[in-house]
Formats: sequence, structure tokens, C-alpha cells
Amino acid sequence: MNSCKQYKNYIERRSMKFSGKNVLVSGASRGIGAEVAKVLAGFKLKVWINYNASEEKAMDVKRDILNCNPQSDVELIRFDVADEPAFVNAIQNIIAIDGRLDYLVNNAGITKDGFSMMMSISDYDDVMNVNARSCFIGSKEALKIMAARRFGSVVNISSITAEMGNAGQTNYASSKGAIIAMTKSFALEGAGRGVRFNVVTPGIIETDMTSGLSDDVNKVFLQKIPLKRFGTANEVANVVAFLLSDFAGYMTGEVVKVNGGMYM
Repeated sequence: MNSCKQYKNYIERRSMKFSGKNVLVSGASRGIGAEVAKVLAGFKLKVWINYNASEEKAMDVKRDILNCNPQSDVELIRFDVADEPAFVNAIQNIIAIDGRLDYLVNNAGITKDGFSMMMSISDYDDVMNVNARSCFIGSKEALKIMAARRFGSVVNISSITAEMGNAGQTNYASSKGAIIAMTKSFALEGAGRGVRFNVVTPGIIETDMTSGLSDDVNKVFLQKIPLKRFGTANEVANVVAFLLSDFAGYMTGEVVKVNGGMYM
């Protein structure tokens, strides 16, 4: 056997395995969610791309996936993740079409920053609803569906802000901290039913949300990161894929940091 063929066989054996067939990724029209959708499509999962505001951006993600592999199975599904009936209906529609839901990535989130003394209750509630409430809705419905088949995996996207706190982001930190707590509770409830729940806490990641930072702000952040660079959405997506996959079959209730050492 030549070395090239040996290498290919090694890669095939070591490639992450997925026993399921499909995945729903919330907030997948941009940033980390878009990259998660692309990476999971690369592992031949059928990917449901959730979006709420921009169909054009969601279509761009779908086109990117199909350009890489025209055989990919990818669908767009529009709903407001903070709207319980809409979220539940979306999952039911997926099941009606595919007959199952194997994996879920609760990624959707917003920010409405401001110092706590001046933060309105509505800004606090809005961030909690989109970030934490939606994660609860999705995880709850996924557990119902997955428990019936005794199989499934959920990854919830939190943030380094939940672990460190951040001035001007009390609402965001609260919502992302809630995600960590609820993930551990869901993990305990799902374990006996074959359903795993894990959470990823990204640090400062290069997305459209960070592209507008000034050079001075960038320098301050970089001084706090031992690896001396921002992370990429692809690096987060690869960790998400691992946690969903069979390779992480003995992991549940874990908080996995992807932050370049900024918080250990």
C-alpha cells in the first residue's frame, strides 16, 4: 500500500463520525453560526440554517456550502428563536420532512450593551429572551424529540463573558451565564435518555461584530490573550462539530473554552 493511500485511509478512520443525519443551527446566517453550518455540512449532515432577519445572508451561507459540495443537503428555515410557538413549529416541520432531529446547535444571540446603571429593563429582557430563553426552548424541545429515539446531541453557544464578566454587558453576561447553568441541568436530565448537552464559550472571535473595533481596543484585548491573536469562527465550529460527534460520546455537561488562553 503506497504512503498516499495509507494516509487517506488514516484520515478516513480518524475523521469525526456522526451517527445522526441532520442538524438545526440557530442564528446561522452569519458569524459563528454560519461557520458551524458550513463545517457540519462538510461532514455530510443535512443542515437546517435558521435565520430571522436576513434571508439574503442565509442564502449566501447556503450558496457557499453548495459551491464547496453540490451534493450537500441544506435548507433554510426562518423563525424567531425567542418565540416559543415558532421554534416548536420549526422543529416539528423538520421532523415532518426528515422524520427526525439528531443534532441542535443553539447559537442565536444579540447584544444591547450599556453600563448597568443606565441599562433599561427592556434591553435586559431583550437580550435574555433571544440568548437564554431561546436556548431553553430549543434544548427543551430537542430533549423531547431525541429522548424518544434515545439519541441526540446539543451544543449551546455561551461566551467567555459569562465566565469573566464584562463592564457594559451585564445583560449579555447574564444571558450567557444562564446558558452554562441550564446546559448542565439539561445534561443531567438527558444522560439517562441517551441525549448529550455541552456548551462552548468562545473568546474574542473574528466576526462582523469585532471587525469594527478600533486598533487601540484590539491592542488592549491582544495583551490579555496568551496566544496573541483573535480566534476564528472556523476554530469554534470545529470544536462544536467535535462535541456533536461520536468522538465526544462520553462528554456531557462540559464547558469547553475556545479563547486563546484569555480565561483558563
